[in-house]
Amino acid sequence: MRKFLLKFIGVILAVFFVIVALNVQVVSIISLPDEAVVTFDDIKDINEQGIFGKFVSAGVHSENVNAGGEKQTKTKLSFKLFGFIPLKTIDVDVSDGAKVYVGGIPLGFSLKTKGVIVVGENTVQTDEGNKSTLKNRAIKSGDVLYKIDNVEIYDVEQIPDILEDSNGERTVLTLLRDDKEIQVEVVPELDVSAGEYKLGLWVRDDASGVGTLTFVNSENNRYGALGHPITDFETGIEVPVQEGKIYKCNLIGITKGERGKPGELRCLFMQGNNYKGTVDTNCAYGVYGDATNLDGLVDNNLAVEIGSRMCVRPGKAKLVSSVSGVREEYDIEIIKASYQPKSSDKSMVIRVTDSRLLALTGGIVQGMSGSPILQDGKLVGAVTHVFLSDPTKGYGVYVDWMLENA
Repeated sequence: MRKFLLKFIGVILAVFFVIVALNVQVVSIISLPDEAVVTFDDIKDINEQGIFGKFVSAGVHSENVNAGGEKQTKTKLSFKLFGFIPLKTIDVDVSDGAKVYVGGIPLGFSLKTKGVIVVGENTVQTDEGNKSTLKNRAIKSGDVLYKIDNVEIYDVEQIPDILEDSNGERTVLTLLRDDKEIQVEVVPELDVSAGEYKLGLWVRDDASGVGTLTFVNSENNRYGALGHPITDFETGIEVPVQEGKIYKCNLIGITKGERGKPGELRCLFMQGNNYKGTVDTNCAYGVYGDATNLDGLVDNNLAVEIGSRMCVRPGKAKLVSSVSGVREEYDIEIIKASYQPKSSDKSMVIRVTDSRLLALTGGIVQGMSGSPILQDGKLVGAVTHVFLSDPTKGYGVYVDWMLENA
C-alpha cells in the first residue's frame, strides 16, 4: 500500500512538473536583461495574457539600496511562480507609455562622413614615374582616415592643404578600423600633373541610402529609421556620420523578391531645400536625428504607445508600409521573439501573411528596412533584414533598442 502511494505521489508530481514546464517560459525569464523600461500596461499584459506562462506573475516594488555610499530607492520588477516562488528580479523604469508617430514611408539619406573612408589605393605620378606611397603599409579598404599629423579631417578637399604643409616629409595618418585607432607613417609624393602632394589613396567623404521611417517622437520630433546602419556600398563598413539630411522619397517602382534574389523598392529623392530633417547618428540599430518638417512624413492622428520587448510574443501583428502609394497596415506573423539581454538587430523573426503585400513585393524587399511592426496596437519593432531563401520571412529589431539610440 505504501509503495503504491509513493508511486501515485510520484506520478502526480511528474504530471505537475510537466504541466508547469509546458506553461512556464523559464529560459525566456532568465534571458531578460537586468534593466528595462516598462509601462503599467506592459505589466498588466504579462499578468493577464500569461506572456511568460499561466503560473507566472509580475509585480513592482521599491527597494532601498546603497550606491556610492548614498541610499537610493530603486524600482524592481519581480517574476514569481505561483505568486510566491521567485524566478527573477530586474531593475525597471516604469514609464507612462510615451507615444510616437508611426512611420512607414521611404526616406532618402544623404550623409557627410566623419573623416574620409578609404576605398582603395593608387599610384602617384611623379617626375620619376608612378610611385606607391603605401608599399608595405597597413592600410585597408574600409579604414576611416580622420587625422593627418593630428589635424582632424572633415572632407576630401582639406587633405591637399594639410599635405602641402608637410612639404613631402614623413606624415602620420590616424585611422579607425573596427572601432580601434591605428597610426601609419607615410611619405607623400608630389603629383607632377596636379602640382600637389598626394597619399596615393582613393577616399570618399559622403554616402547615401534609402530606407523606411520607423517613428517620430511626438514630444521632441526625434526620429528613428532603418533599424540597421547605412553602410558604404564599396567597403561594407558602417558609415561614420559627421552630419546628414533626410528627404522624402518618391517610389518609382518595385522589384519583387524571389528565392535567392532580394527585391527592392526603387526610389528617387532630390537633394536641396526640400529636406525633412537632420541625421546625427548612424549605428547598428538604425539612423537617427531630428525631423524639422513633419509634412508628408507622419499622420498626426496616428500616434501609438511603445510596447516593451518583454511583451512581444509569437502571433499576429501588423507591418506598416507605403509600398502601395499610401500608408497601410499589412498582416504579418511574429514567428519567434527572443528575450535578448543584449541588443541585436535580429530580435524577432517575422513572416508576411497579407496577400496584398505578397502581390506587391513578394514579401520583404530592400528599402523596407525600418517598416514599423505593431502588436496589440503598440509599436514593438521594425523590419531589418529579409531571408534570402524565403522573401516572405525576415528579421525585426525591438523598438526598445532603437529608442535607446534615439
